[in-house]
Amino acid sequence: MSQSLERGLTVLTALAAGPQTLDQLAQRLGVHKSTAMRLLRTLESGRFVRREDVHHYRLGSALFDLAHQALEDLDVRGVARRHLVELGEISGHTVHLATLEDDQVVYIDKVDSRHPVRMYSRIGRRAPVHCTAVGKALLADWPTQQRRRFAEQLKYPKMTANTIDSADRFLTELDRVRAQGYAVDRSEHEDFIHCVGAPIRNHRGEAVAAVSLSVPKVLLDFDGLLGLVDDVLRAAGEVSAELGWQRENPKGKEV
Repeated sequence: MSQSLERGLTVLTALAAGPQTLDQLAQRLGVHKSTAMRLLRTLESGRFVRREDVHHYRLGSALFDLAHQALEDLDVRGVARRHLVELGEISGHTVHLATLEDDQVVYIDKVDSRHPVRMYSRIGRRAPVHCTAVGKALLADWPTQQRRRFAEQLKYPKMTANTIDSADRFLTELDRVRAQGYAVDRSEHEDFIHCVGAPIRNHRGEAVAAVSLSVPKVLLDFDGLLGLVDDVLRAAGEVSAELGWQRENPKGKEV
């Protein structure tokens, strides 16, 4: 690494902790103030740093533009993969990663169960949103009017005796998912399978994907399935954190 590049990165790292004076940065670099000033002027011309007042410098807008673009370019499937595998190892059950496309969910990744009894699914397969845990998790945080418009245009095909069959019932279910932070499919999509799912959020807090555990009822009852909720939420949270999401506490502060 060139000396100038190394010094520039040192300056940016120092400013990440907060505004710094020229004297502080020169001391951090171990150089004369005139050398630090030349470096700062170069960084300032590229908007990587900006002068806050006569004495202090701070990070510039170009860094935020780059950070935003880097987050936009993250591939949720690539980021999520190791967390899906870990969830599969912990639970022993089938793990799905899904995204929303039009009015259906699309499974974009899968980790198979260790058990011989498992659900049929494959990467690229589509499923209705109204009867899948991933579908509910993807929609629950939408604004109220957007959710209602979307719910009212669905057809609600009856997949099993438990399938939600109306917009009003679906909206009530989405309210429940929004309040509790996770979604369930109580044999609504396939008679012998139930699922629990949670949203994966990007740096803006938008649900861009959802992760779920799908478990045959003969292997685990519903109470047992709910015992895996924390594992699913943990996996979704870890992927979301890598995508740049920062959860807020009840007072609105990041934690």
